[in-house]
Amino acid sequence: MNPLLTVQELAVSFDTYAGEVKAVDKITFEVFPGEAVGIVGESGCGKSVTAHAIMRLITTPPGKFTNGRILFAGMDLLLKSEKEMEKIRGNDISMIFQDPMTSLNPVLTVGLQIAESLELHQQMNRTAAYARAVELLRLVGIPSPEQRVNNYPHQFSGGMRQRAMIAMALACEPQLLIADEPTTALDVTIQAQILDLMKELQQKLNTAIIFISHDLGAVAGLCNRVVVMYAGKIAETGTALDIFHSPQHPYTWALLQSVPRADIARQEQLAVIEGQPPDLLNPPAGCPFHPRCPHAMRICAEHYPQTTILAAAHSVNCWLQHPGAPKHQREVESHVAR
Repeated sequence: MNPLLTVQELAVSFDTYAGEVKAVDKITFEVFPGEAVGIVGESGCGKSVTAHAIMRLITTPPGKFTNGRILFAGMDLLLKSEKEMEKIRGNDISMIFQDPMTSLNPVLTVGLQIAESLELHQQMNRTAAYARAVELLRLVGIPSPEQRVNNYPHQFSGGMRQRAMIAMALACEPQLLIADEPTTALDVTIQAQILDLMKELQQKLNTAIIFISHDLGAVAGLCNRVVVMYAGKIAETGTALDIFHSPQHPYTWALLQSVPRADIARQEQLAVIEGQPPDLLNPPAGCPFHPRCPHAMRICAEHYPQTTILAAAHSVNCWLQHPGAPKHQREVESHVAR
C-alpha cells in the first residue's frame, strides 16, 4: 500500500527580530490511508507547526519552508499555488483546530458554516448543503440537529462546539484529517467522547488521521503509529506498541514516566523532565536533548545521532542505540499508557 501522505526532510523556519528560529528541522514520516498517526512532545517541539505546514498555513513572512517535500496523493503540496491549495483544504485535507470558539465564526450559524464548505467544494445548492449539515451534526452526536443547525457557536457547549468542528472538517469526506490538540480545553468525560467519536468515524469513513497531542493516554487509545518530536526534530517513531511498550529514546522514557498513573502512591511525586527545552534561536550542538539527558555521552554533545532502525516501523535518533554504545539501564518500566 502506498502512503497517502509523505513528509520528506521538511524544515520550517521563522524570521524574528532576534534571528532565525528553526521550528521544524528536517523531519520525515508517512501516513497511510485509514490509519491514525500520533505526534507527541512538549509544548514548542514543532507539532502544530508541522500540522500548519501540511495545510500550507505557514504565513510568509515571517515563516518559510527551507527544505523538504510534502507529498499528498502523489502531489507535492509545496509546489501548489494558493488557489490550488484552497481547493485541497477542507476537501481533501481538513483540520480540527485546538480552540473551537476562536475557530468558529461567532456571527454565522453553525449550519451555515458547515454548508459553506459543501457549497464551495461539492457544488451543492443551499438547500442540499443545509440538509447535509443536519446529517453531519447527527453523525457527530449533536442532539436535535434540525434545531441546532440554526444555532450560533455561543449557544453550544465546549464539547458540542468541538463536535461541530469535527462535522465541519468531515463535511467533504476528506482523505486526511489533522486534529491539533482537539481535546485540550474539554473535561475528561467530553475528551473520551470526542476520542471515541473520532475512532468511530475513522473506521466508518476510512479517513486517515494525524492526531497531535501532549496527552499520551489519548494517543495510545486512538493511534496506530506514534511520532515523538523534540526541539523540531523527530526523536523516535514506531507503532503504538513500540512506543508504549518498548521505547528506546531517553526523551520518550521521560515522557512516559511523567504520565499520571493509578498505581502510583498518593504521597509519591510525579516524575518531571529536569531542565528546559532548548532555545531554538541558539540550539545546542549534537543531540538537542543531551543537556537534559541523564544518559548523555560526550558524542551526544558533539554530533547529532544517526537514525537507528530497530524494526520495520521503529526507528530512533539516539547514540545509546548505536551498536558501539555502552550498555545502559532502562529507567522506565514497560506499560500501556491509559
